[in-house]
Amino acid sequence: MGQESSMVQAQSEPHVPQELKTMMVRQGYHFVGKHSAIKTCFYTADSMRLEGATCYKHQFYGIQSWRCMQSTPAIGCNLACSFCWRIIPEEIGINWNELNALGNWDDPDSIVEGLIDEQRKLVSGYKENLKTDLKRWREANDPAHVALSLTGEPMFYPLMSKLLDAFHRRKISTFLVTNGTMVQALKRLSVMPTQLYVSIQAPNPAVYEQLARAKTLNAWQNFQEFLKVFSTLQTRRVFRLTLVRGINMTDAQGYADLVAKGRPDYVEVKGFVFVGGARGEDRHLTYNHMPKKEEVIEFAQQIAQRSGYLVADYHEHSKVVLLCANEEAANRRIINFEK
Repeated sequence: MGQESSMVQAQSEPHVPQELKTMMVRQGYHFVGKHSAIKTCFYTADSMRLEGATCYKHQFYGIQSWRCMQSTPAIGCNLACSFCWRIIPEEIGINWNELNALGNWDDPDSIVEGLIDEQRKLVSGYKENLKTDLKRWREANDPAHVALSLTGEPMFYPLMSKLLDAFHRRKISTFLVTNGTMVQALKRLSVMPTQLYVSIQAPNPAVYEQLARAKTLNAWQNFQEFLKVFSTLQTRRVFRLTLVRGINMTDAQGYADLVAKGRPDYVEVKGFVFVGGARGEDRHLTYNHMPKKEEVIEFAQQIAQRSGYLVADYHEHSKVVLLCANEEAANRRIINFEK
């Protein structure tokens, strides 16, 4: 099974331990099958309101926030990033390796149908709200986009190509977010997502070790190999940086070097938010680690200057700066979704 599966436990475990599942359900997650989950995104909910806010993907790329499903086909993760707002099982005493559940994964079409059903349940209650835009609410019942990014590492799911195809056959665009360590899984992709994201945790191996807290061996080396493969893929490719003041908000040249290796079409530079799991004592983070708007913009400009990328846009509420590889990428960033 290789380095990608050399995690904390060697014996086979259920896909989602009951204690973890119970906690996640209390937090608003809806489970589909044995290992997939969906949860209402703030922007999906707010964009159904009259004059409600839309997400950065709406502003940057043209998706309809109210028609987007925030989900994942895998709950587990081989990193334990300090800045992550999700639950990290080991921090609550659960040592669990989802990769060891090989051969016991749900069928892609059943996952897609289950996610659509749960999305409809999640948005159903908004119909009676007097502030709801009923046209958008009706459209929300017919999802057009899926963000495979809710929690965990989606690339754990071994049938990812078939899952992407199942979404695409239903005219649902796919935004797949990976932590950049599952090199072999990336090489196996025969169907590309509409847009492929890789999370960039740090500009160099020392900071990566401090922040990513990898559960696998050679995570940084795998990440470097991942970027080489990533640079060759024929789909829209994006780097996603989460900046933590005083920790990884340093070494702009290091980030520029990663950009040169991965050659993404777009780079999203986002400020860390001190919420959820990131507030845990084991994370050693505080409110002061959240960068201000001006700091995020200035650091993004430093990366742009060193990489030759263009500063193209800024989403105020999410504190995200968009960099584009060139004018061509900037001109085609708004996708023509047909549904």
